[in-house]
Amino acid sequence: MKINFIKTIQKKGVELLSLIFAVIIWQLVADRIVQDRLLLPSFSDVVISFSAIIESGLIYTDMLTSLVHFGTGIAAALILGIPLGIIMGWFKTVNTAVDPIIEILRPIPPLAWIPFAIVWFGLTQQAAGFIIFVGMVFPIIINTYTGFKNVPRVYVEAAKVLGCTRNIDLIRFIAIPSAMPSIAAGIRIAMGVGWMCLVAAEMFGVSSSGLGYRLWQNYYLHRMSFVLVYMLLLGFIGLFIDRFFRHYVDSKLLKWSSGTVV
Repeated sequence: MKINFIKTIQKKGVELLSLIFAVIIWQLVADRIVQDRLLLPSFSDVVISFSAIIESGLIYTDMLTSLVHFGTGIAAALILGIPLGIIMGWFKTVNTAVDPIIEILRPIPPLAWIPFAIVWFGLTQQAAGFIIFVGMVFPIIINTYTGFKNVPRVYVEAAKVLGCTRNIDLIRFIAIPSAMPSIAAGIRIAMGVGWMCLVAAEMFGVSSSGLGYRLWQNYYLHRMSFVLVYMLLLGFIGLFIDRFFRHYVDSKLLKWSSGTVV
């Protein structure tokens, strides 16, 4: 226990030192080499701008707006993506019928749907959520399908021998637990794609508020230190969402597999 605690402290210390070193280099390059706040604001400039944003109160509204956009998109993607991936992976006929449609729509960049999002939903939260949904749904479908397709047949046959013969029971008790690592990986990938789509949707006018919208607005005003503030906020919020999801998955959904990690 004591050894693990010491290793954790050492790891956190190395991470902290690397961040401090990066900040020092950033400050020196901005002040001594670039010497132009438009090209590269210094770390101190960003801190001052961050304080101004906190005082204005805009940061809370923008963060809430972006999280609502993100939540709308991920909810829709999970509701459609997981069941569709399950059906495609379990029933070959469904996969044969649906796969061509998925493969035609999947390569279309999510940003290409922005004109339709604006026409269908206007400048609303639903429009931004739709763009995020388009970016997230395909990774979820594909990874769910892959997980179900790769369920070992011996698991299914053993379950049938023990009396579990209905498809609904096989899916619930055999296929889903076996495919869960792949499903979780797909959701994690989709979350990263969705977060990038959120910024793009807000920047291109699908939303009239949010972190991405405010980033673009400050760019037009040439307030690059504020632009960096919103960039860092997006990075830290995205990191927090990813870490929270990984912690939940490891402690709840994939707790049974924790013993495989050395």
